[in-house]
Amino acid sequence: MNGPTLFPCRQVAPDAELLGAFFPIPGYGLLAINSFVLQSREPVLVDTGLGALRGEFMASLQSVMEPADLRWIWLTHADPDHLGSLPDVLEAAPQARLVTNFLGMAKLGLLGLPVDRVHLINPGQTLSVGDRDLLAIHPPCFDAPETMGLLDPSTETLFSSDCFGGLLDEPAETAGEVEPQRLREGMATWATIDAPWLQLVSADRFRATLAAVAALSPLNILSSHLPPAQGMTDTLLSNLDSARLAPPFVGPDQAELQRMMAA
Repeated sequence: MNGPTLFPCRQVAPDAELLGAFFPIPGYGLLAINSFVLQSREPVLVDTGLGALRGEFMASLQSVMEPADLRWIWLTHADPDHLGSLPDVLEAAPQARLVTNFLGMAKLGLLGLPVDRVHLINPGQTLSVGDRDLLAIHPPCFDAPETMGLLDPSTETLFSSDCFGGLLDEPAETAGEVEPQRLREGMATWATIDAPWLQLVSADRFRATLAAVAALSPLNILSSHLPPAQGMTDTLLSNLDSARLAPPFVGPDQAELQRMMAA
């Protein structure tokens, strides 16, 4: 895989469909770049993928629903791999509102995106989407302070944003297909890249945030950067707990980067 690749849309949890891509990172493996459609009465799109795949993303979205029927676009945070197709989606879905918090709205404004379509929500609050209430949560691990995942209690599905992401050797349809030790190592590497503050947090305080996720009892965990995981909550929490002790990530310098690109 020489560049970002979008795979066919598929159902990965009750009422939830994956618009999933994999992005190669030379020297480190593949990173999933996932967005999701929640087929609630008022349909929800969670994130909008990579800008490099805008055309393919919109075609994939259209394969599962009419974009004009979208009512909510939940932005887990304002990083480029989560906002890639947002201008196209906003144009195709004129009735859709952007779900974020106050800091997220500020970042959208700085990027020149329309803040007049924003619906503000904070962690701990709920959003009614017609046939269910979605709970906004602050995941244990994140790289942007505005990050908000969401829980669909009706299907026991947690959309966890960057949290529980992992670098893989090859594409996989589910996290359960990945060899357990490789999954543990891939999650540790990703956590040290995405949340470099993790090694500075006390074990007790971090484990309290992990316990809060366990208390939600999610059956399905849909991370932005890992294949869908079903019935793996304890495993993912354990892997993330151990990542706190992993060595800090030190990226390649220019000479190493040139060697990696040549290879």
